[in-house]
Amino acid sequence: MPEIKPRKTLFNPELRRRGIYLLPNLFTTAALFCGFFAIVQAMMGDFERAAVAIFVAMVLDGLDGRVARMTRTQSAFGAEYDSLSDMVSFGVAPALVTYAWALRDMGRLGWIAAFIYCVGAALRLARFNTTLEVTDRRYFQGLPSPAAAALVTGFFWVMIDKHVAAADVRWFACGLVIFAGISMVSNIRFYSFKDVNLRRSVPFIFVVAIALGFAVLSYDTPIALFGLFVAYGLSGYILALLHWCRRKPPSPPASAV
Repeated sequence: MPEIKPRKTLFNPELRRRGIYLLPNLFTTAALFCGFFAIVQAMMGDFERAAVAIFVAMVLDGLDGRVARMTRTQSAFGAEYDSLSDMVSFGVAPALVTYAWALRDMGRLGWIAAFIYCVGAALRLARFNTTLEVTDRRYFQGLPSPAAAALVTGFFWVMIDKHVAAADVRWFACGLVIFAGISMVSNIRFYSFKDVNLRRSVPFIFVVAIALGFAVLSYDTPIALFGLFVAYGLSGYILALLHWCRRKPPSPPASAV
């Protein structure tokens, strides 16, 4: 009678001996650390450092997949690990940091808003993993969780940088958190930039625009980042509105009397 191997990978010695790729998972671990670090800093009351940590996690999250593709070290383990890291860095961390900063004084509504964002990030990541092979690579279905985290985090970073009290903007923060959570699970399409070919020649004006972007980012980093992700967060809704207007049938001409 043939030997039946266990179905679970954890107890399969043959699969356990294969190991995991170190380089891309180092970036994923660093991104996970930044998300955890942001939560710890929020518990200590240092919200500005928490905001910086979440944005650093975004950079590291963008690098791990590219490093894996460049070194041909993609794996199912890496994909699952990246999703778990994203849930902490872009789901739990922004929700808890924003709650500790402005929403906790709103009572039940505050933690409900934070939970809406958190569950929106979880559903967004689950849907992305299950529809990866059937969706159009040029667009994301729903607001990506790193962009949602940047939208929420960028707002309270700007408020802290401009010395605006959290109590004065807590209602706006609550609405923004709910908006980001709902946008992640919506069917609105957001441009993914995955079809951009960096090896292709571009007009000179693009280089000038990039230089101006770095200048603005250096002059006022919180406002520049928040403004960038506000524009991206609204871009999907603007494209959906334009698409709806184009599909709307023209009204029939008025009959002559």
